[in-house]
Amino acid sequence: MPKVTDPRPSNVQAEINSINLALDNQIPDKSDNNFLIASWNIKSFSDLTEKWTADSSDGPKRDLRAIHYIASILSRFDVIAIQELKGNLKAFRHTLKCLEEVLGMNYGFLMTDRSEGSASGYERMAYLYDTDRVKPSGLAGEIVVPEEWIDKVDPNKMREQFARAPYACSFKRGEQTVILVTAHIDYEGADTEQRKKELKGIAKWMKNWANRTTKWHQNLIVLGDFNIDRKNDQLYQAFTSTGLTFPSILNDVYRSIFADKNSQPELDKYYDQIAWFTSGKKKKLNLKISSGGGFDYVPHVYQHPTPMAKGACNIDCQIITRFG
Repeated sequence: MPKVTDPRPSNVQAEINSINLALDNQIPDKSDNNFLIASWNIKSFSDLTEKWTADSSDGPKRDLRAIHYIASILSRFDVIAIQELKGNLKAFRHTLKCLEEVLGMNYGFLMTDRSEGSASGYERMAYLYDTDRVKPSGLAGEIVVPEEWIDKVDPNKMREQFARAPYACSFKRGEQTVILVTAHIDYEGADTEQRKKELKGIAKWMKNWANRTTKWHQNLIVLGDFNIDRKNDQLYQAFTSTGLTFPSILNDVYRSIFADKNSQPELDKYYDQIAWFTSGKKKKLNLKISSGGGFDYVPHVYQHPTPMAKGACNIDCQIITRFG
C-alpha cells in the first residue's frame, strides 16, 4: 500500500508543478511584512483511500494525490480556517504528515470536537497555522447565543443554538493580534429562515465583541462558509445588519469550483466570505489589506492520465486575504 510520504508518481508531480507555478503567480510570498490568512471549506474532509488515484470501487474518493494538492495550497498561508472537517481525521492527519515530512514545514492546529446532531453534519471547526510564523495568543472558544438574545434575533425564535457553533481563536504575529471567528452556517435543506436567524445571531455576537474590545492592535475578523445565496439578498442583509462588511477586493471572487463562470460572481453562490467592521466605534481592523482573491486549482489537478470531473478531488472553495 502506498504512503503519503512515498515519492510522487510522475503524473502527480507534474500537476504539483502546475499548482505551484499558479500559486507563485497568485499568492504573495511569506515575507516579514505579510500576514496571510485563508478560509477554506474542504468538502467532507474525512476519510481517505490510500491509493495515488481512487477509482469507482473505492468508498472515499479522496486519495493520496488529493492530499498532496491540498497540502501544497495550505502551505502558502500563515493561518487557514477550515470548515467541513469531520469526525474521522484520517485525511487531515495525512495532510499534516505531507506538510511536515514531504514539504518540510511546521504546522500546528486548533479544532473543536465533533458537533452532534444531524443538522451539524457532525463537523469540526479548525485552524491550521504555520508555527514558524504565527503563534496562538491564548484565546479560544465556541460562540453560543445567550438565552436573552434569542427573541431579538428573530421573533419566531431560532433554535436554542447554532447547528455548528462558530469557533474563535486568536493568533499573534509580531505586534499584531488577529482574532478569527470561523463559522459554517446551517444550510438545512435550503431553509432560508433558519440561515437568516443564525446569520443575525453571529452578526449580533460580533457587534457586541467589537464594542467591548478596546485594544488598538487586536483585529477582529469573521470568516468561513456563511451559505449566503446572493449579494444583497435577505441573507446578506441579515449578516451585515450590525455593520459587518465584506471587502470590495473579494467582490469578484467566485466562491466554488462549481460556480457558473458565465455569470457575475455576486450572482452565483456567495457562500464563503471574510468580513469585519470598517467604521464607527466597532471598527476592529488595523491591518492594511494589500491583496485578496481566490485560487482555482481545477485546471491543474486530475489531468493525467485523463481529465476527471471537477468534484473528483472533493476540495471546495477558498478565499484568500493578505494583510501587510
